Amino acid sequence: MQLSWIELRDFRSWDSLRFEPEPGINVLVGDNGEGKTSILEAIGYTGLTGSFRGVPDDALVRTGADRAIVRAEYVGKASETLVECELPLEGRRTILVNGKKPKRMRDLLGLVPIVAFLPDDLDVIKRGAAIRRGYLDDLAARLWPRAVADQSDYDRAVRQRNTLLRQEGRETDPVTLEVWDERLAQAGANVLIHRRNVATALQPHLEEAYTVVGGEGTLRWAYRSTWGSDGVLEYDDLVGAFVEALGQARPDDLRLRVTTVGPHRDEPELHLDGRHTRYRASQGEQRTTALALRIGAYRLVDHLGDHVPVLLLDDVFSELDKSRAERVLDLMPSGQVFVTTAREDEVPIGGRRWLVDDGKVTT
Repeated sequence: MQLSWIELRDFRSWDSLRFEPEPGINVLVGDNGEGKTSILEAIGYTGLTGSFRGVPDDALVRTGADRAIVRAEYVGKASETLVECELPLEGRRTILVNGKKPKRMRDLLGLVPIVAFLPDDLDVIKRGAAIRRGYLDDLAARLWPRAVADQSDYDRAVRQRNTLLRQEGRETDPVTLEVWDERLAQAGANVLIHRRNVATALQPHLEEAYTVVGGEGTLRWAYRSTWGSDGVLEYDDLVGAFVEALGQARPDDLRLRVTTVGPHRDEPELHLDGRHTRYRASQGEQRTTALALRIGAYRLVDHLGDHVPVLLLDDVFSELDKSRAERVLDLMPSGQVFVTTAREDEVPIGGRRWLVDDGKVTT
């Protein structure tokens, strides 16, 4: 999959831009604040249906404008895909694929596969479990569009059960609560299955990436469940285990007025030779782990998907010495790559150089 062209209007700091990149490596060079990352963010939006920085849509609208527009055309093995996004300052966004609204947003994830490397990837290692849950859920969504619907079903069930608990507290009707317990358990079992499948499929890519980038030791996922699902494999058994855990936690849930067990409280951990990387890994080991996670994701999407993903590297090479940077690139399948940098000499690869300066992109 390759990006043929992209047009921006009132997106971030760009009032207008048309960019026609090369099929291979594209290096965007410019000072901080010139809009390099915003171009990558716009590319990412067309495939990820959201900002890879995690910001809301209204924050993507240029100051003084009432809406942002992103249009991009991608060329695959035997087809062309036009993605058009309109992001109003207020109200609902509109996303069209080849002139039509997709029936489900998750369908776009399979059409335009994109993987982004960001400076804040260390958050997956250093911050709380919610970031690591999000990593697994996001990767599952890119690999299996059904995972998006399962995650949405689960999030909705948690919100509605919490609303019931918050409004009724200890007076919550047991029969009504049992209905929500069953819905939550069914959706939660699917979410856990997707996370386990991702962790299993990712493992060989993760180990290889960590070793090649320069790490020593074995890097593995460890998944700590809050509801007794460890060792339970089958869907029906997982549903049963979740319903049982909700029953046991009911006194606490009624008292605290919130759902205290489930995949939304689980704690995926990354262990290096059995050591929790968040607490017991060095700074160098943490950086190598974060890089291995993104490389592993890229290789997994490439391995299981129909297209080589578009790769976005936002200021990644400033953190790497030349030998490590070259080893990282050796792991990447050949595809379209976008790199941002403030210093061209930090990027040890060829490709087309683009200067981003004064609201323009030039060669």
